[in-house]
Amino acid sequence: MVVDEFRFHGKTVEEITKMDMTDFIKLLPSRQRRSMKRESLKRYEPFFKKLESAKKGVRKKPIKTHARDMMVLPQMIGATIQIHNGKEFMPITFTKEMLGHFFGEFAMTRRKVEHSAPGIGATKSSTAQASKAK
Repeated sequence: MVVDEFRFHGKTVEEITKMDMTDFIKLLPSRQRRSMKRESLKRYEPFFKKLESAKKGVRKKPIKTHARDMMVLPQMIGATIQIHNGKEFMPITFTKEMLGHFFGEFAMTRRKVEHSAPGIGATKSSTAQASKAK
């Protein structure tokens, strides 16, 4: 069985990394394309500077961001970025399959509720036991 190489809208990862940003934006679905055109990447310039210095090895601290509406771009592939989920920073390593997705899709804000045993006063019998203990 032959495994096909990953392609993003018909382009290989090598072709996409060599592309100009305007050409990459044309490959994105409409919602992402409109988002990139409106923001025009100027809003995230400080983030891109941190990413560039981390790739060069100058920056030793992890890259942290609250920007859950930012999109995974070709220059981010292979980078580990900590995305805030409302409580803590979740380390996410970006792969080629994540291209064009928003950061918020990878750092979930809600967890599955896990309850322990019922507390005192949760049932009629537990209130009777609580009053005996006093």
